[in-house]
Amino acid sequence: MARRSAKAPAADTSADLMIRSDPYLTPYAHILKRRLHQVDETEQRLTQGKRSLADFAGGHEFFGLHRRGTQWIFREWAPNATALYLIGDFSHWRTGNAFRLAKIDTDGVWEVRLPAASLAHGDLYRLRMIWPGGEGDRIPAWTRRVVQDPRTNIFNAQVWQPDRPYQWQCADYEPAEEPPLIYEAHIGMAQTEPRVGTFAEFTANVLPRIVAAGYNTVQLMAVPEHPYYGSFGYHVSSFFAVSSRFGTPEEFMALVDAAHAQGLRVLIDLVHSHAVNNEVEGLSRFDGTLYQYFHDGARGRHAAWDSRCFDYGKVQVLHFLLSNCRYWLDAYKVDGFRFDGITSMLYHHHGLGKPFTSYDDYFNDQVDEQALTYLTLANKLIHAVKPAAVTIAEDISGMPGLAAPITQGGTGFDYRFAMGVPDYWIKLTKDVADEDWSMDGLWYELNNRRQDEKTISYAESHDQALVGDQALIFRLIGTDMYTHMRVDDPHMRVDRGMALHKLIRLITLATADKGYLNFMGNEFGHPEWVDFPRQGNNWSYHYARRQWPLADDPALKFQFLARFDRDMLALVRAHALLRDSRIERLHLHNDDKVIIFERAGLIMAFNFHPTKSFTDYPFDAPPGKYRMIFNSDASTYGGHNRLAADQVHLTQYHAQRPYARHTLNLYLPARTALVLQPE
Repeated sequence: MARRSAKAPAADTSADLMIRSDPYLTPYAHILKRRLHQVDETEQRLTQGKRSLADFAGGHEFFGLHRRGTQWIFREWAPNATALYLIGDFSHWRTGNAFRLAKIDTDGVWEVRLPAASLAHGDLYRLRMIWPGGEGDRIPAWTRRVVQDPRTNIFNAQVWQPDRPYQWQCADYEPAEEPPLIYEAHIGMAQTEPRVGTFAEFTANVLPRIVAAGYNTVQLMAVPEHPYYGSFGYHVSSFFAVSSRFGTPEEFMALVDAAHAQGLRVLIDLVHSHAVNNEVEGLSRFDGTLYQYFHDGARGRHAAWDSRCFDYGKVQVLHFLLSNCRYWLDAYKVDGFRFDGITSMLYHHHGLGKPFTSYDDYFNDQVDEQALTYLTLANKLIHAVKPAAVTIAEDISGMPGLAAPITQGGTGFDYRFAMGVPDYWIKLTKDVADEDWSMDGLWYELNNRRQDEKTISYAESHDQALVGDQALIFRLIGTDMYTHMRVDDPHMRVDRGMALHKLIRLITLATADKGYLNFMGNEFGHPEWVDFPRQGNNWSYHYARRQWPLADDPALKFQFLARFDRDMLALVRAHALLRDSRIERLHLHNDDKVIIFERAGLIMAFNFHPTKSFTDYPFDAPPGKYRMIFNSDASTYGGHNRLAADQVHLTQYHAQRPYARHTLNLYLPARTALVLQPE
């Protein structure tokens, strides 16, 4: 009890700071404080006050298979097991006393020590797990290498001990301190041919594209091992193993190293919200029980995702997941994580079909406070191990404090995704005619965010491109993309789609809070959707690839969208737009479909009207002289070139009552955006 009272003032102060930043939280002060105390108490329980959280999260150096001097040491946690054996190439896949593990403590930790000559690099192996009333083969939970037999599709762990460890070229890389411009990518579908791409191909062919396009961060999906390729990497089986379908651990290290050499942060998707159902390849029923890593009963199953739900109240589960966070930082030098499916973690109802309409929704018995505690500790750990690391929360519920610092009562994520923005763009482009778009509604959605937390906006991610949905460009143009994207082929529907594609991206980025994301290929209007090989499409890779030559072909219009995206990012970086959170709306007119605002000294004017071009369009503006420095209608971006480059505008002074004002008068062509810089 003495320890708790010592922690209480810090927790209470943090809660008070959070309430001060958001007074609407005042009625829930007692819940906030209880949650913060729970974080402190859980950390104390994990560390016993004798070591740091980072030291506690070193399980990957204890469990699993390790070469230590002249012997191999293998350890596993299996409290329900009565006997464990290593089986593999070295034992002719039979059990034997030489490879039998011994229980070394009362918590269910097992160990075997073997002479160095017992195992060789490349050997395949598994665990033979025996429990009361049954037995089965298991891939070890902490294994760092899993491979799939291409003939039988069977997965096995693999001894991985190369003669020479990877030699890092940028071991001390420190990312530039600038807002993240994120390129979301998937290694396997990053090639043009209908097959699975590799780490090496991505390093050689795609990283240079990302750098040339102006992004400073790459966010990689599906890096940890997952049995089903079509799961997009979200049904993880081996949390410490790089997916071998893309290459070796060293090849992933080389990818990270090359990205760092080119000034790119590397983030990976971390899926700690659930785990695959598989029992041989995954953690489900690992030691014969359903509740070893997961909740027992219905709470341990995610019916909608057909997966298992972790028990965040167990010390051993926290040890496993926190060690997993540290492992990727230590072993592969990644620069942070996008935490997937946080809404599912935070609520017992997983957020399914639940509208979040009031603060009561965040402070009731449906909130999994143990999951919230885990996320807070994960952020504390990650930033202790790597202070420059970036963590991003994927949450659709709007839980307050997710991206607030822990010292101010928050969960500690650096950023949260503005997930309502892409949903709104789908609603507009799918269900509402251009002439009926509400500028008030659009402005609200683009700027609807918590002011005390940093957010990352995007027009579309991989979610909007999955089969059953459509990429924005395909929703705007449809099948005319197949036949009318040649430069010498004017086409009204293509013109409309390209114009809106540019406006949507520019206004999303220009109103973003502290970061921006784009999914691989969407910057140049990659056609169609994403669909991985599955029974329903005859196991085709046709839609699980990226058609890079489209953007490179000077005879096609895709080049215009790619060039626009590159120059848009260059503009934002040159003027440090995302460093200045202040956005001042200068003019909005629903009927005219015009939005004009000022940010970082730049004036940005958007005319979304499908048919009306406005000459001498007046609006109030800060006094001065302005030069047009960016224009979505320029011919270099596939536009109609209705505006003269570098034109200069002077504000006009009006002394009439009730107040004196300055105005600018601009020519605003239909479906055009322009940017003015004060001189």
